[in-house]
Amino acid sequence: MKVRIEIDTKTFVRFWLVVIGFGFVILALYSARTALIILAAALFFALALNGPVSRLANYLPGRSRVLSTALAFVVVVAVLAAIAFLVVPPIVQQTIKFIDSAPEAVRTVSEQWKGVGNLIDKYHLQPQIDQAIKSLQTDAGSWATGFGKNFLNGVGSALSAFLSGMLMLVLTFLMLVEGPAWVARIATLYRNTDRRDSHLRLIRRMHAVVSNYVTGQITISGIDGLMAGLAVFLITLFFPAVPSSLAMVAIATCFVLSLIPMFGATIAGVIVTVLLAFNSLPAAFIFAVYFMIYQQVENNVISPAVQSRTISLSPLAILVAVTIGIYVFGIAGGIISIPIAGCIKILIEEYLKNAHKEREENAKPLTKLVKKLTGEDA
Repeated sequence: MKVRIEIDTKTFVRFWLVVIGFGFVILALYSARTALIILAAALFFALALNGPVSRLANYLPGRSRVLSTALAFVVVVAVLAAIAFLVVPPIVQQTIKFIDSAPEAVRTVSEQWKGVGNLIDKYHLQPQIDQAIKSLQTDAGSWATGFGKNFLNGVGSALSAFLSGMLMLVLTFLMLVEGPAWVARIATLYRNTDRRDSHLRLIRRMHAVVSNYVTGQITISGIDGLMAGLAVFLITLFFPAVPSSLAMVAIATCFVLSLIPMFGATIAGVIVTVLLAFNSLPAAFIFAVYFMIYQQVENNVISPAVQSRTISLSPLAILVAVTIGIYVFGIAGGIISIPIAGCIKILIEEYLKNAHKEREENAKPLTKLVKKLTGEDA
């Protein structure tokens, strides 16, 4: 049995116009992904700073929001400048030291390997080891030679990131200054006061999720950074080969990277361990042991205590959100993924609540009678 479906030309054209329109929208969003990331990051930081800015404005003459925002930005820029001043020079110094010592380290390793003659001769491994050592020496030398070229190539990326960061800060500043006024203007457009109050309550809940998450995460990251810096400082007292400047590097690195949920603290611990290994392997081992112990304390004691009143998400939801955020939007996506997931959770809960309320209202006999008399069921 054959079934023939007839579609008129108008419907056919509309269908393909809708498909093409969706394709252009997806292409436009993909082309503007960098701008969307900047806007999303600016909105996230504006929501995070809105509470401190509003409280600071209450103590200023005329409750000037512009002045309170400017003061908050001065503090943020000062902190970023201090981190750059304290962290960048030691990292560059350790990198140069590693580059200078790489060929010598490879030669030392080759001499130590050649000292294990019995095992190598027994299994006839000498040609393979010589080839591997020669390859390591060549790679180390070429990497050291090309460091300057790679550095120059990285300057362009760093400049682009700097300009994007400046644009994000400007957008954040304007959002903080004009945000409350825009919310008030949009609220006046509502004719249904109940819907307006519901939406404003929803916005306040999402703002509370973001601000509470940021406060808790900054607290956890601050504790992590201070403890890591203290550990490195104590290590420098027993290992003179480790420079004391690495303590500030540990504080800044652990503080910044710990803002990335789940993965950031581990990455920070690996970086600090590698920097210590450039100077002393025993020192790096001690710090690695400390960091593993501290992570257990943080995950089981500190984080639950600090984040007890923030987002109520399951571990699976957090892992999915962080994974998607990092793979789609990079480090910035990893930082803002959990509060975004919390906001989505609030939207879903609000939708389900309203849908349930509407079903209950429609199930009432009086409501059914009114709809039948008014012809709404037709």
